[in-house]
Amino acid sequence: MNCRALIHFFLFALLALRAFAQEPAAEAAAQANTTAAAAVVTANKVPPTPDFLEHLVDETLRIFDVKNSGNTWAHFGIAALFLVGGLLLRRVVTGIIFHQLKKLAAKTETTLDDKLFPAMEDPVATFVLLVGVFSALKVLKLSATNDIAIGYGSTVAFSLVLFWGLLRAFSAVLDHAHEVALEKNLGIAAFMPWIKKTLVVVFVIFGVLMVAQSLGADVKAFLAGLGIGGLAFALAAQDTIANLFGSIVVAIDQPFKVGENVKIGANEGMVEDIGLRSTKLRTPGRNLIVIPNKMVASEPIINNSRFIGRRVEQVIGLTYDTKPEQMEEIVKEIRQLIERESEVDVSSVHVYFRDCSASSLDIWLAYNVKSPDFAKQMALRQRINLALMRAVADRGLEFAFPTSVMHLDGPIAQQIADRK
Repeated sequence: MNCRALIHFFLFALLALRAFAQEPAAEAAAQANTTAAAAVVTANKVPPTPDFLEHLVDETLRIFDVKNSGNTWAHFGIAALFLVGGLLLRRVVTGIIFHQLKKLAAKTETTLDDKLFPAMEDPVATFVLLVGVFSALKVLKLSATNDIAIGYGSTVAFSLVLFWGLLRAFSAVLDHAHEVALEKNLGIAAFMPWIKKTLVVVFVIFGVLMVAQSLGADVKAFLAGLGIGGLAFALAAQDTIANLFGSIVVAIDQPFKVGENVKIGANEGMVEDIGLRSTKLRTPGRNLIVIPNKMVASEPIINNSRFIGRRVEQVIGLTYDTKPEQMEEIVKEIRQLIERESEVDVSSVHVYFRDCSASSLDIWLAYNVKSPDFAKQMALRQRINLALMRAVADRGLEFAFPTSVMHLDGPIAQQIADRK
């Protein structure tokens, strides 16, 4: 049905209502007492029409100097004007105003308006159409039963459209925040989807309660009863609630994020998913570990992906035939070859002849690697170890290995000597 056919249909409906309003006066008088009684009974139960509609209709009737309390041709004409105006203004809002707003949003640096304007287009267009429809109905003088229906209908319709618009704007803002968190690589990005779901559910519940309150429902009594039931539910779902609060603690502290390697208690692996109830780790053996969030919040967490550097400590042993001068020179050379590595923090290098062990002269060396990457650290250690082997070989020294010397005395020693 095109716009012209729709207008013709509503004009025909208005003419039918006009004919109905001009029924014989006797029948209207017979129904007057019934209408008045119904109005008295329901006076305290009819939800008020939004104030802006009252002012809009009253001002329009004043402009057209319509003072008759009954339905006249002027009333039907103004009602048709409101209806057609609402349809046309809705087309203007969607086709011109929001079209220009989207163009302006495309030129701005932020992407928030690129999401906000499309999200608000349908609620605003629906609000304009509702203003036209309910203004047209408000102009006409209908029966008490119809006034009750219009009162309830306008209250529900405008409340729903208002919360619809706020909900879409709220969702657009949360989506924008999620994108920003992903771009800046923030830890909270992993929690944004369920944060959005939680806030949207709370928002919807609040909206439903507000609409029920506007319709005359006793929301306070409902909430009081819900509190007693909620207590029983909380007792029955202690673990679930504990896991939920554990996920909130993880979201606030952000000790890890998806893709990082962590150790939670005795469990170690890569974080694969962070949910409302549990956190999933993928072990090096490719097994999946599901840890309840209440344990995550209470266990010590070691984040292996957030090293600021890695420390290496090592002991090498030389044989006891190494002379003091040779030991002094090899210690100095080891320190120099470690300091020459660009990936080593020079200020952290320590090389000392530390111990005279049972079967070796021990050189202790320690240094910090700048990069936290495990593969780079192992490649560096390999280069340094190979350089150590070459330095020891070039100086004619040898690495020690566990040995023991036995001194024999008495008859057994004499027998061995005789055999030689």
